[in-house]
Amino acid sequence: MPALLSRLRDILDDRDIITDRAEAEPYLEERRGRFRGESDVIVRPRDVAEVQAVVRACLSEKTSLVPQGGNTGLCGGAVAESGQVIVSLGRLNKVRHLDRANNTMTVEAGCVLADLQIRARDAHRFFPLSLGAEGSCQIGGNLATNAGGINVLRYGNAREQVLGIEAVMPNGELFSDLHGLRKNNTGYDLKQLLIGSEGTLGVITAATLKLYPHPDQSITALAALRDLQSSISFLEYAQSGSGGTLCSFELMPRIGLDFACRHVVGCSDPMTTPHDWYVLLSLQASGDAIDVEILLSRILETAFEAGEITDAVVASSEQQAQDLWKLREGLVEGQRFEGGSIKHDISVPVSKVPEFIDRASETVTQRVPGIRPCPFGHVGDGNIHFNLSQPVEMDGTAFLALWEEINYLVHDQVAELGGSFSAEHGVGISKIDEMYRYKDPTALAIMATIKRALDPDNLFNPGKVIPAPDTDTDTDSR
Repeated sequence: MPALLSRLRDILDDRDIITDRAEAEPYLEERRGRFRGESDVIVRPRDVAEVQAVVRACLSEKTSLVPQGGNTGLCGGAVAESGQVIVSLGRLNKVRHLDRANNTMTVEAGCVLADLQIRARDAHRFFPLSLGAEGSCQIGGNLATNAGGINVLRYGNAREQVLGIEAVMPNGELFSDLHGLRKNNTGYDLKQLLIGSEGTLGVITAATLKLYPHPDQSITALAALRDLQSSISFLEYAQSGSGGTLCSFELMPRIGLDFACRHVVGCSDPMTTPHDWYVLLSLQASGDAIDVEILLSRILETAFEAGEITDAVVASSEQQAQDLWKLREGLVEGQRFEGGSIKHDISVPVSKVPEFIDRASETVTQRVPGIRPCPFGHVGDGNIHFNLSQPVEMDGTAFLALWEEINYLVHDQVAELGGSFSAEHGVGISKIDEMYRYKDPTALAIMATIKRALDPDNLFNPGKVIPAPDTDTDTDSR
């Protein structure tokens, strides 16, 4: 490491190299507290040339590196071991170009997601990627993990918002493909290889993103469902009746609302009678050809008449809409006050969401009587956050010790229904064993071949996403 440190000091300003333990702490903490980084060196390059130079220095010294954005990941993808170098991209934070006519924005990896949303809005455009950590997560990390969020139903995941990518490859060369083209059939779509690779194939340094007309109409409602199965019928009404304006359709359980109202300031139940299940939905449109208020009214009327919903509250102002969304956000925050929580980020076919929730809830309750399932999330695209709060009388540490066992019980149910154990949070290090257990062996072999071809020395974020070549995991014993 001394030789590498000397080379890094030739490349970077001393202020851009962190070796002090206290100063390094924000880069070593993992958001959920399940893992802890141990890196001895954090570098903060200011431009692409410096990223290239850092990569070449690490390659020369055979030292592995871990790219890091806002460090808001939930699977340990940016956690570094001792002897590894963390490459923080936060100082690559320029918006290089915004083309209103082409509806594109070329941005550097360290730009904070919320800042990009604002920059688009200032140009009377809309960048739809939106998630809970948007005030601190960075676009490079969003792309490296193929982030999802609340607008996937209409706009798709992060990878569907990207037209071009710039990245430093493991040999130090720059892959630059920042075009703003929506049609480009000139061979392999290499950007899609890098998106979702979690820094194992290259360090994303910039991207050209799609923009959309700014939605000057928006309406939000909270609807109480007859039962869980009604969420699917209600979704069909909302999609067919919205004229393509439905952007969010979020499932919320009663226990989640109770957590939010109990612990989070500003959260209160807008309905006089409690219900077991709710859906929070939003419609957005641009221009005056469509009136989203009329569309929502018709959707709710149809669902009421069909008996799929039993009550509804429609926001009549932006503040009321924010209050309804605060319940959705407060559901997550409120769980923290209820003791230990074992979490899952899964997806199944939309039609099978109710079956999954019922089956998985029964399975975990049999294993841990008194466990409190709190399944919520993006039912419109089949992504459910199947979170489990500890039994009230159970010791939190003892409950969290069951994390892996409970994960397998839940993920086995997901696999039986044709789903995925990772919908939008990525794999990182927390789900490596699941890759062995559930991923198609041929797909794993192809991924390993690509990794060896691009990173033969295994220096880019080793141990993440795909199992290490020398790992021997006995999945039959689980």
